[in-house]
Amino acid sequence: MIVNFKAKLEEITNLHEEIQAKLSDSNISADNRIKLSKQFSTLEQILLCKDDIEKSEQELSDSKNLLTDNSDEELLELAKQDVKRISQNLETLYNKLKILLIPKDIDDEKNAILEIRAGTGGDEAALFSMVLMKMYQKYAELKKWKFEIMSFSETNIGGCKEAIISFTGSDVFSQLKYESGVHRVQRVPQTETQGRIHTSAATVAVLPMIEEVDIKIDPKDLRIDTFRSQGAGGQHVNTTDSAVRITHLPTNVVASCQEEKSQHKNKAKAMKMLASRLYEKTKTENDEKIANKRKSMVGSGDRSEKIRSYNYPQGRVTDHRINLTLFKLEDIISGIALNEIIEPLLAADLEEKIKSL
Repeated sequence: MIVNFKAKLEEITNLHEEIQAKLSDSNISADNRIKLSKQFSTLEQILLCKDDIEKSEQELSDSKNLLTDNSDEELLELAKQDVKRISQNLETLYNKLKILLIPKDIDDEKNAILEIRAGTGGDEAALFSMVLMKMYQKYAELKKWKFEIMSFSETNIGGCKEAIISFTGSDVFSQLKYESGVHRVQRVPQTETQGRIHTSAATVAVLPMIEEVDIKIDPKDLRIDTFRSQGAGGQHVNTTDSAVRITHLPTNVVASCQEEKSQHKNKAKAMKMLASRLYEKTKTENDEKIANKRKSMVGSGDRSEKIRSYNYPQGRVTDHRINLTLFKLEDIISGIALNEIIEPLLAADLEEKIKSL
């Protein structure tokens, strides 16, 4: 066993036994049982891999002994083949163990709320925001995720000033979290008469969707305002005060929703958005307090960080964090090839985490 891992694996073995004892307690709450069961399953995978490594190390030792204790040419050749095979298997197992030992982002398995806002560039930025919105919706369809528009503000020419969408499915947040940041587009706008290329931008923020057990919000800390829903151009969608704006007074974090005709439904959606924003704010503040926090090579998810450029004249998309350029812009913005950017981002982050071990 690699020396560096021994102390860590001993900790894991002890923790595994502690959780096993807690799970056998009949008085444990349902929420705690679910949480502990997930943790137990993760630890069990690590310990099973550890057992496989120890067995392989013993096999390797036995095969090496045969090389020194045997003069039979045929047996020597077989022993050499065994040493090579077991060594390769051990390398694979060590890599698997490294990956299993990487601390999991507690939010990776959560659903996500994705926010898109038009940035610099006026109408062109809003039109590009609409492109991004459709790209993520198509990507969700391909992943068999469900999505729901929680808030949407449209411009008079069919652009998107702001969109907030919830995505639910398998490992949604882990797949979308690196989309947070500034997305820049270079193209000739529809409104441009002289064919000049303009640069505009949209901002994307991806938040984990928070359940009630993840964050507690005191109702006394909330101010809830109602107002009339409005559509593009300022026309009234309805004549009742169905739109809802919720302000968390201690932090001044605000969430609003006007998509539904029912005030009750709008309030429920706004509360979901508010909980996710408060959770993200708390998590970010906690991360900043840790002086030696690892800065991922794929970026911190800062909304002001330029992460990707979409160049229409050249038909290319470049992700600046990992210096990846793909000349398949149409496939990417249609959602079909977005995975070809997301998967290298995940791989780059994993590689960085393994190095930090």
